[in-house]
Amino acid sequence: MKILFLGDVMGRAGRAAVAERLPGLRAEWGLDFVVVNGENATGGAGLSPAHAKALLEAGADCLTLGDHAFDQKDMLSFIEQEPRILRPLNYAKGAPGKGARVFTAAGGRKVLVAQVLGQVFMKRPFDDPFSAIDPVLRTHALGGGVQAALVDMHCEATSEKMAMGHWCDGRASLVVGTHTHVPTGDAQILPDGTAFLSDAGMCGDYDSIIGMEKLEPMRRFVTGMPKARFEPAAGPATLAGVYVETDDRSGKAQRIVMVRVGGRLQESRP
Repeated sequence: MKILFLGDVMGRAGRAAVAERLPGLRAEWGLDFVVVNGENATGGAGLSPAHAKALLEAGADCLTLGDHAFDQKDMLSFIEQEPRILRPLNYAKGAPGKGARVFTAAGGRKVLVAQVLGQVFMKRPFDDPFSAIDPVLRTHALGGGVQAALVDMHCEATSEKMAMGHWCDGRASLVVGTHTHVPTGDAQILPDGTAFLSDAGMCGDYDSIIGMEKLEPMRRFVTGMPKARFEPAAGPATLAGVYVETDDRSGKAQRIVMVRVGGRLQESRP
């Protein structure tokens, strides 16, 4: 199976890049399944129903969220109506929506997508992500009930993301980090067959500070005082993420390639 995961969509520039480029990439690369992290797609904070619909119409099969899952209040009700949107498994007890779901890809193949939030350096004390993901992977065995399984590890610390990769090794097709908006260069297939990347980066304008216009973040770092709101950078956006090919029988990864398309970053394609 050919799978594409795109990192955090950042504001209008990120949405435009996905809308303009993803349909062509699906056809050009023969993609079977696409997951997009959309938690910063609306003004850099959360995802609105309208913007969720636009990303799905562009070719995403599933949208994941993150710690800003419900910054846009309409998502509290919309997520119950749209099964293709996932919030983190360990977000909060009683939160609407689901943190994991099995989807049907081309040819009737089953794909598990799950998302968990890390704990290290995060502003809120979320529940343990390792104990949250473990029963999901046990229930949906790779190469048995599902032909592929993807885990979006949304957190700050690269060490925690790496730990999740090894925790899931052999039980997931791909473990990929999101949240920091900075793509890493450590794409690899772990010893038991799980593809791993510490962070997919963002789909946004990289002439920025993690997707935000530079002036206000720099002012706060230099002076320690806020003066204005953060605003998403609006220049040409780079699509950043990871491409994985899996074996349908075992569900394990056979190939992993970091993806960079358009914008400022050096191009990287399958």
